[in-house]
Amino acid sequence: MKARWARIIAPFVKRMSWIQRVLVTAVAASISWLLGNQVLPNGGLVAAIVATLTVRISLNKSIREGVGQLLGTAIGVATALLAINFLGFGVATVFVTVILALVTSRALHLGEVASINVPITALIVLGPGLAESTALHRTVSTMIGTSIAIVFSYFAHPKTPAGRTIDRISSLAAESAKLLGEMSEDVVAGYIPEIASSNLAKARLLIEEIPQVRAQALEARSYARWFPTAKKDEAEDLYSRGLAVEHSVVQVRTISRTLFDISFDRPLPTSIRGLIAMALSAASFAISQEGHAIQENPEVALGAGVTEELRIATGALAEEFLRLAKELDTSQFARGISLVTNLERIADSLDLDTPAITEVQTPEKLTEAVLSLSPVEQGRKIRRNLRGIIKGESK
Repeated sequence: MKARWARIIAPFVKRMSWIQRVLVTAVAASISWLLGNQVLPNGGLVAAIVATLTVRISLNKSIREGVGQLLGTAIGVATALLAINFLGFGVATVFVTVILALVTSRALHLGEVASINVPITALIVLGPGLAESTALHRTVSTMIGTSIAIVFSYFAHPKTPAGRTIDRISSLAAESAKLLGEMSEDVVAGYIPEIASSNLAKARLLIEEIPQVRAQALEARSYARWFPTAKKDEAEDLYSRGLAVEHSVVQVRTISRTLFDISFDRPLPTSIRGLIAMALSAASFAISQEGHAIQENPEVALGAGVTEELRIATGALAEEFLRLAKELDTSQFARGISLVTNLERIADSLDLDTPAITEVQTPEKLTEAVLSLSPVEQGRKIRRNLRGIIKGESK
């Protein structure tokens, strides 16, 4: 009976985060419906629609998108009224309204999410019974739905942005460590092209996860700057740790490609294959330990003792390649040194002492950003353009 109950509960436990977001979104939409109908006659529908669109997995994102939603509402209303005034109601009005809404949102740098909300809002305004009072009615409803969504977005996810960053970094580290372990075993067994091709495909999939980790780490930094309960030092440490794992994954991808090329050459000596396997195993252990360390305490960096084993194994591999340099083909030797370099970079990245992490500032560019240019900067840009036009006409 207990085992059967566990099987029934297990799917819900695995999807707890998703279930929480669904329930919070439903509650936000329901409250928006009730409050919208209380404030305005039949104002609940638009408020509920907007709340459903605006609730996201983080408070930080929802505030940005909420601002974009409000701006989109104003643009959508103005665009719809303008099109109706000149064209009347019809297919041409819809066509022109959507184009103007998208062009305007692009000109204001509202970002992808808000840009989509602009034509949606405009089409809602174009609904039956259009009038200035109706447009104002729907604008107020949108503001109600957006405000409620921003409040409820705080409860839409069981973890903070820092917590989600930890999960993503540790998950990517675990997957990378697993792939390195598999490649280590395959090298010992005999690295044939079929196996090498499979491992290279897995490494490519790991690379595709990097943008998600980067975006989550940047969100944690942004969140920590303005939310009082967030730890700024922790967010900065997580960002560096995320870069370390990112750099390691890039090296794993390069290693898989190098081994793929090696699989087409004549077999390497047994001694070298054994040392390659040992170095890959040491790298797998170091990366997996980094993932565990982040989960346990993200503010404490990985100890140098873990990467020391990797450095020793890598040094032994380099010495063996140099010892057998005259017996190897030029391509085999070059690829072997490439493996050594990639493994050393993994160790440097995990130790967080490589200049590629400590000296290079990565520009912050959040995905789906709203208002990529601040209103102040946009105002300055518009004034400069106007002055240029006026001066040109005066000449």
